[in-house]
Amino acid sequence: MTKKIAILHTSFVFVSVEPAINNLIEELIPDAEVIHFVDSDVLATVVREQGISVKSAERMTHLAQAAEAAGADIIFSACSSLGPALDVAARHVTTPVVKIDEAMAIRAAAEGTRIGVLATVATTLGPTSDLIQSKADETGRAVTIEKRLCEGAFDVLMAGDRAGHDALVVGQAADLAKSVDLIVLAQASMSRLADVLAKETGLTVLTSPRLGVEFLAERFAELPVRA
Repeated sequence: MTKKIAILHTSFVFVSVEPAINNLIEELIPDAEVIHFVDSDVLATVVREQGISVKSAERMTHLAQAAEAAGADIIFSACSSLGPALDVAARHVTTPVVKIDEAMAIRAAAEGTRIGVLATVATTLGPTSDLIQSKADETGRAVTIEKRLCEGAFDVLMAGDRAGHDALVVGQAADLAKSVDLIVLAQASMSRLADVLAKETGLTVLTSPRLGVEFLAERFAELPVRA
């Protein structure tokens, strides 16, 4: 029987407007059955409240539990902003949970010394930076992390203006590059710009979707085949 991947989304934007994750799974794990679970308002709630409340964490737990009830063999969280909530959710399900930015954080901690974290949503800066720091601590590497918010870019993207979003991100990345030796893009919605930013800044620019799905593919391959 085909093994199932459940993807947890926090906005319909990442299902329809920015389908990079779906495309990567189709490319890297073509034999998987993919099911989607969406709470289309929880990211907006976290942004509005400037943090993850107990209720928001509960909503992600409910998504994970729904995915498990649907027979998912592995759960993939597609949202970096809700990373800490997924740590909570993982304690309430027996199905393995993989976060999209885990592999990126591991690589950033291994390769960078002065790491710039660039985000378009303020609530992603803390979780992404904390995850990188924790991976550095695990390996005993000393790193400094500079957080940079690209104000207004996410609202521009949500309004459907990709070009406007991209211009804002490129400008911030160029300025951030003056004081760091590696840049991490904190959100999957920024991933399209990785090559452009690497060329613009001359630095390694890490983004989560491909690294995250490659890590998911490794975990998926290790799953037992269901009878």
